[in-house]
Amino acid sequence: MIDPAALELLKTRKSPKVFDLAFPAPNTAELDSMLAIASRVPDHGKLTPWRFVIFEGEARERAGEVIAAVFREDQPDADADRVDIERTRLARAPVVIAVVSKAGPHAKIPEWEQTLSGAASCTLLVLAAHAHGYAATWLTEWYAYDPRVRAGLGLAENERIIGFVHMGTLARPQEDRPRPALADLVLRY
Repeated sequence: MIDPAALELLKTRKSPKVFDLAFPAPNTAELDSMLAIASRVPDHGKLTPWRFVIFEGEARERAGEVIAAVFREDQPDADADRVDIERTRLARAPVVIAVVSKAGPHAKIPEWEQTLSGAASCTLLVLAAHAHGYAATWLTEWYAYDPRVRAGLGLAENERIIGFVHMGTLARPQEDRPRPALADLVLRY
């Protein structure tokens, strides 16, 4: 049976600009619902090779200090405005959820499949936000790949950030971007 509401939800989800995410933010119950949905992904071997780290309130600023400190270490001549851009990376949206990969060697399940499971979790997280009436953007910028930032955010040495999902209420309408033509993407045998 076709579910028109579910199809419309999938057809209308889009990634807004992070600067267009405003309060109100999802509350704890809504976040728990979104995370439960994001956990329902293909997971070969039931390893749960990912986890979630929620940044809200002052935690966004504390994480920003970690990012800014690493940036200043690498860019000692950067002016205060540029450092402030880095400091506010996780404060632009009301809530940011890091999806953290715990993928590792396994006798039967390749690390690649484990990582893809975490990426699928990011996808479901942005869809769950949309279903709850919020907007979300999945970003991975330089600090997601920096081991000093990861350590400063409390990640283990073997953990990687798959993405930061920024979410909140859409502050203004967004134009949809052009989508690729299916004829350019699909090959039928």
